[in-house]
This record gives sequence, C-alpha cells and structure tokens, in this order.
Amino acid sequence: MAASQSSGTTKRRNKNVSNGVSGSEKEQLGQWGRAWEVDWFSLISVILLLCFAPFIVFYFVMACDQYDCSVTEPVADLYTGKSSLADIWNRAPSFTWTAAKIYAIWVTFQIVLYMCLPDLCHKFLPGYVGGVQEGARTPAGTVNNYEINGLQCWIVTHAVWFANAYYFKWFSPTIIFDNWIPLLWCANILGYSVSTFAFIKAYLFPTNAKDCKFTGNFFYNYMMGVEFNPRIGSWFDFKLFFNGRPGIIAWTLINLSYAAKQQELYGQVTNSMILVNVLQAIYVLDFFWNEAWYLKTIDICHDHFGWYLGWGDCVWLPFLYTLQGLYLVYNPVQLSTANLVGVLLLGLVGYYIFRMTNHQKDLFRRTDGNCKIWGRKPAYIKCSYNSADGTKHQSKLMISGFWGVARHFNYTGDLMGSLSYCLACGFSHLLPYFYIIYMTILLVHRCIRDEHRCSSKYGTDWKRYTDAVPCRILPAIF
Repeated sequence: MAASQSSGTTKRRNKNVSNGVSGSEKEQLGQWGRAWEVDWFSLISVILLLCFAPFIVFYFVMACDQYDCSVTEPVADLYTGKSSLADIWNRAPSFTWTAAKIYAIWVTFQIVLYMCLPDLCHKFLPGYVGGVQEGARTPAGTVNNYEINGLQCWIVTHAVWFANAYYFKWFSPTIIFDNWIPLLWCANILGYSVSTFAFIKAYLFPTNAKDCKFTGNFFYNYMMGVEFNPRIGSWFDFKLFFNGRPGIIAWTLINLSYAAKQQELYGQVTNSMILVNVLQAIYVLDFFWNEAWYLKTIDICHDHFGWYLGWGDCVWLPFLYTLQGLYLVYNPVQLSTANLVGVLLLGLVGYYIFRMTNHQKDLFRRTDGNCKIWGRKPAYIKCSYNSADGTKHQSKLMISGFWGVARHFNYTGDLMGSLSYCLACGFSHLLPYFYIIYMTILLVHRCIRDEHRCSSKYGTDWKRYTDAVPCRILPAIF
C-alpha cells in the first residue's frame, strides 16, 4: 500500500490529557493504531508468546552450541532419556560479568552515538536524507521530530570494529561468538527491563497521553504496548532507538564475528559465509540509508512500544536473524559456483524488488503523486480519514507500478531475500530455514494487521482500493 497524505496544517502536541476513553469517544478518535479491545484468540497468542518466545530463542542457540545446530536431536535425547531438561540447561553457559560488561559498553556506546552525534552524512552523501526529520502523523494528530543518524552510527561502529581488528587489538574479533549465550542473558535483561519501564511509564508519565491505548488487559498492554511514542526528553525515542540501533547495527557485527570464528577454526572463511555477510549487510545498509523513510512504516506509524518491540529488538532480532552465520560456524558450507551465483541472484533480485517498490511509494508520497512511475503518471485512489482531534485529512493510495501488482509487493522482495540467506546454508539442517518460515508468518500477519487498520482508517475508500489491487503479496495467488 503506497499512500500520500496531506492536510491544511501540521499539529504538534505536548500537552498530556486524560487517558480515559469511552466507547463513543473511541469511534471519534484516530482508528488506525492498535486494537482497543482484545479477543480471546489474540489474548491466548499473547500469553503463549510471553511464556515461550524466550525459550524458542534459547532452544535454537542451544541447539547450535550443544548439537551442531540440529533442531531434532535435543528432542530425541529428551524422548529417549539420554538427556533431561536439567542436563541441557546445566550444559549451557550461564550469565557472566564479562558478558554484562561487554553488553553494557555496547548499549552505552550506541546511546552516545544516537544522542550526542548529530548527523553529518547528509551533508556530503548525495541522495542521503539524514538530520532532523518529521515522522508520520500519529492517531492523536501529533507529528514527532527525529534525529536520523543511523548510517553515521553504523559507519562509526564498524570503523571502530575494523580499527580494533587490524590495529589496536583491544579485543578478539570473535568476542561476540565466544560470549554468545552469556550475551543472550544480558539482552533478555535489557529487553524485559525496557519493556517494563515503558509499560509503567505509560501509566505514570506518558509522553503523549492521547496517543496511549489501554485495552483493560494487562498481558496485551504489556506485550503490544500502551504508549505510541515513549520518549525521554525531546529526542530519545524508544521506538527509533531500539528498532534501529543495538539490534540492527549489531547484526553485521555478529556476522563478522562468525566469519572471524570460522577463520580461527578452519583456517578459511567459506564462500557461503561471505555470501550471508554480503546479502545481510546490503539489507542492513539499505535500512540505514532509508531510515527517514522508515519513519513512515508500520513499526513507527502503527505499533505501540511494548514487549513486542522492546524485547524483540534486543533479543529476537540479533539472536534469530543471524542464525545462518551461526550455523555456518558449526557447519561450514562451500557452495559450487553455480549455486553461489544462483543464491546471489535471488538475493539481489529480491532486494531490487524490495527497494524499488519502497522507492516508488516514497517518490509518490514526496511528490504528492506528481511524478512518473514506469514512465507514466501514477494512478491513485483518493481517500479521507479523521485524526483524534477531529481534523479531516486527505490521502492518496497508488495503484501503479509495483503497487498495482500487489498491495504489499515489497514483502515479496523481502521474502526472496530472506530465502537467499537460508539457501546459502545448503540443505543438511532445518535450523537455517527458520528465518524464511518466520518471515513468511511475520509478513503475512503484518499484511493482515496493516489492512485491518487501513480498513478502519479509510472505510469504503479502502474497499475501492482493494478492488483495484486485489492481490496482497503474490500476484494471482495471495
């Protein structure tokens, strides 16, 4: 879905108001945030995730540490009695103060880069949009400002990493792999701490009370969040920092640490490890190059900040999105030239679709439709919606280019790239393919969530749009 929004004036609010919202008031407020009420299926899903998601992460990391990345052998050992849960738990490395120090330095370093170094990259990199940028309008009508300096943070971090690896030698390049499970415990501590703090903050001192949503259910509020944009001061934005700093910047560093470990163990880095590093680095760099665009995506525009984002960005992302590199440390794979080229092409074509689809949306939004998509002026459907302050806004939903092929064709490219990471690991184990399975579930669910919100937001105009573009992700299939 590609949309362009306009209104007579942009309103910014700093004043806190009452959190109580009656049923009739809910109908008048902005309708595209997360749910006001929770059905039983959603509640059960939330409770299951809160209970089992941390153990899912531990299971995959433990499977690599103790079973060379087999996801079936731990179950078989438990079933046959060769091992007990206590045995597996006791064999896993525990929390260490060394890991705690590493993790504390890492997070502190990223906070300093985020808060204390205004972006300079936009001054000398043509086409890059950084510095202070406006986010999308929230359901309450607020427009927040953000300091976009993610690319600069990534560059500085990796410059320090390589300077250490080749010159200073302060720490081993394998430091992340060598402390991987102890770092998992540290990341869980931070994830739960920040999620709990944001939850309490929403009740006691919310940044913008009118952008809070209380369902009346403790578990749902804790997981999906109450505050829309929790902040400390004017600039430390929880969503932008945790979505785009400790986890995603670490992603490429984690892969580099895996490559260093492979070199240490086997005397070489396999072409599959290089391929995974390159393809995932392209994705990470694309995120930071387009960080200003990211302010208009579902994570910032729709999701509230709770355990789902707080713990997910600290734990789920860095520990599960990097499974391919971890797998290749334990199971090095040297791809044939044909397979290497095939996987590389799949990843690059997927990235091209992902990037060009998002570029078309961004171009359409920035020019308010006064541009050319595939050589023609784009067609669109005019829509209207109301924000919480009662102001009526106009929006345009593009039905040209990739956005005329499917309503979320960028997800198609994303899934192609995700599959390429997995294929680089060969077919000996299931574990590397968790990522494509998870991403398929995530993006299909996100697609359905997004469209539910858009249906509430645009009403009958949304029906006109879906009639014009009937497919969601895969043309003629879904």
